[in-house]
Amino acid sequence: MDQRDEQEFAEYFTARRDAVRRTAYLLCGDWHRADDLTQTAFVALHRRWRKIRDRGALDAYVRRSVLRAMIDETRRPWRRERHVEVVPEVAATDAEVGEVVAVRSTLVDGLAKVPPRQRAVLVLRFLEGLDVAATAVAMKCSEGTVKSQTARGLAALRDVLGDAVDDLRSTS
Repeated sequence: MDQRDEQEFAEYFTARRDAVRRTAYLLCGDWHRADDLTQTAFVALHRRWRKIRDRGALDAYVRRSVLRAMIDETRRPWRRERHVEVVPEVAATDAEVGEVVAVRSTLVDGLAKVPPRQRAVLVLRFLEGLDVAATAVAMKCSEGTVKSQTARGLAALRDVLGDAVDDLRSTS
């Protein structure tokens, strides 16, 4: 890449890094994996930077790269996490942070237990604010698949959260 392309990429990376990292975190539920997914997406973007003609589609390209990287990771059997009954370390709670942290933590924990494709649809639809059509484009599937995965994902999230759903509604 020439100097101008490098500068454009650096500006885009600086502007979008945190948002992409947050999206990756919501997809996988782990900040370290989110960093890896973000890095994978931006490396892929950097490799293809000169070939991308529509700079307005960069967000969609990076979002799709993060999504694919997350789904690829869940398919690799040696990379899957093992769930245990007792967490080895529990983070200290800060009473001043209060309900916001509790709601966010409950939601993220619940999302982590939803199957990866359903989780991806829920994050893209409700946390990224994409509509059905845009989600279908990002995931390269039909709108019907997005709708069914959304319904199944919400049902799975309700099953996982149980009574905590009422607590989430009361703080909204």
